[in-house]
Amino acid sequence: MARTILITGGGTGIGRALAEHFAAHGDHVVITGRRPGPVKETADALPGATGLVCDHTDPAALLRLAAELPERLDVLVNNAGGQTDFDADGATDLASYARDFRANLDANLLSAALTTRAVDDRLAAGGAVIHIGSIAADQGSGSYGAAKAGLASWNIDLARTLGPRGVTANVVSPGYIADTEFFRDKLADERRERLIAATATGRAGTLDDITGAVAFLASPGARHITGQVLNVNGGAYASR
Repeated sequence: MARTILITGGGTGIGRALAEHFAAHGDHVVITGRRPGPVKETADALPGATGLVCDHTDPAALLRLAAELPERLDVLVNNAGGQTDFDADGATDLASYARDFRANLDANLLSAALTTRAVDDRLAAGGAVIHIGSIAADQGSGSYGAAKAGLASWNIDLARTLGPRGVTANVVSPGYIADTEFFRDKLADERRERLIAATATGRAGTLDDITGAVAFLASPGARHITGQVLNVNGGAYASR
């Protein structure tokens, strides 16, 4: 039976790759994003997909989104976010520091919490909530890393809340993934080489690496996996 899957930030990068994967397997995909162009382009390219514009840090926008969503959601993928420091103006006064710190918290932590809360009553038994985290949660990257660490911690409580309803909640935590807009074309070759050298596999991560992990956590085979962080980083950060 076809599932309904909501993917936030689904117009580009990891979100688009996820939308393509699930649509190719016969699921009804709803993608969202702040930019109308990428959302429409991706939705138009996928069979049966729906594209809706939404800023997931805005409660009012989320209420409008919820009114347009199907009554049942089988999978929620909280993918919207990113390193907002790349968009900062470089100001270093205390007020600017607070503004920039909050921007990362809003984009990467609050957006996931608000979205999950907004669609909570749509989440179907046997379903899954999957957040896209980051290796930065464990290795540090200023307020971005703090936001992703907070996401992993908040997810533990979410898993306890949703578990009795038969809904799982997990985080997929990528390392360096090539072919995304994450670094805004600002990643120096030397830095890229260091990121790859830090892996045990000797290569950059791919979009397929992330779609495979998310697809597994959304599958019937993962119904007793919840409250976890699945690291997909080629061994750049090892856990036990």
